[in-house]
Amino acid sequence: MSVTITIKNAVKRFGNKTIIPDLSLEIKEGEFFTLLGSSGCGKTTLLRMIAGFNTIEGGSFYFNDKLINQIPSYQRNIGMVFQNYAVFPHMNTAKNIGYGLKQRKVKDPEYSKRVEEILDIVQISELKDRMPTQMSGGQQQRVALARAIVIQPDVLLMDEPLSNLDAKLRVEMRSAIKRIQKQFKITTLYVTHDQEEALSMSDRIAVMDFGVIQQIGTPMEIYAHPANLFVATFIGQSNIFDAVVIDEHGKKALRFFDESIHVLPNMKTEIEEGKEIKVVVRPSEITFSKKGISGEIIETIFLGSEVRYGVRCTNGQIVETSQDVKKKVLAEGEIVYMDFDHKIVNAFIAETGESIMVRKDYD
Repeated sequence: MSVTITIKNAVKRFGNKTIIPDLSLEIKEGEFFTLLGSSGCGKTTLLRMIAGFNTIEGGSFYFNDKLINQIPSYQRNIGMVFQNYAVFPHMNTAKNIGYGLKQRKVKDPEYSKRVEEILDIVQISELKDRMPTQMSGGQQQRVALARAIVIQPDVLLMDEPLSNLDAKLRVEMRSAIKRIQKQFKITTLYVTHDQEEALSMSDRIAVMDFGVIQQIGTPMEIYAHPANLFVATFIGQSNIFDAVVIDEHGKKALRFFDESIHVLPNMKTEIEEGKEIKVVVRPSEITFSKKGISGEIIETIFLGSEVRYGVRCTNGQIVETSQDVKKKVLAEGEIVYMDFDHKIVNAFIAETGESIMVRKDYD
């Protein structure tokens, strides 16, 4: 059965260095929950605390209502999938998968039945007798996934499991992992620095920075309505425009570096005049029009389904924008005018990174 994971005021130190200062979160039963952040942000450290591989200097960890702080890792009924596969080189696929069942004293016919079932589910039945040295990285990762699931864990922990695979295999394994997790409804904590993985696989995402959770939300919430400037620039590609809050005919507006005035309908009305603002506009949100922010095309990159342009603005800032390949492809040196949908961009106080947008609800 799956469990709810509750963490209250977690603290982790290595010597005099505090990695996680005070972290609380709840992962729902059966949820695919991702910890997303750059290297060294504390995401793997937190996963290892849940697994029982790291000590806990402060806070309480629960599986449902059961405190697990002092429970040894081998008694927590977790499945683990690591970055380096960690399959046993001296065992074939079937024996690798069945290792955890052997440790739990599962006997035939139940043992063989469960191994055969998971081989079929993970789609590696034809590799049953193959040794790890005879398998690709993607095949070995499927073996590792099968070994973690076959024991019917309460929690599945996955630490950067796809980072050693090539781009095509990563996409294939993303689909396989999500499909299998949904089928078994195992509470899953997935650690990655890859935002595309997080957005495509997760029910919810926690974005971390220096041991602090910056935002928790669905992929849509995280992408479309980031809580602060860090999240906005960490998720997806971004262009950042400097602006100042002004009063425009009794309404709050933003004056950009080129003196153009922009009214963001979702901007908070209580923001004070004169505040310096960072406006985040994604490349896909920028359109070429007859008026707007002017600039010169300095780079044209054809990417198949789209054309990516680099545009140098009059203040020297380089803006990236992606345009539909069906439109006329513009050459380097051409002058363009850029506009954007004022309803969907995000803006933040320059000093604090705090969002000044009214929060929207997402399904």
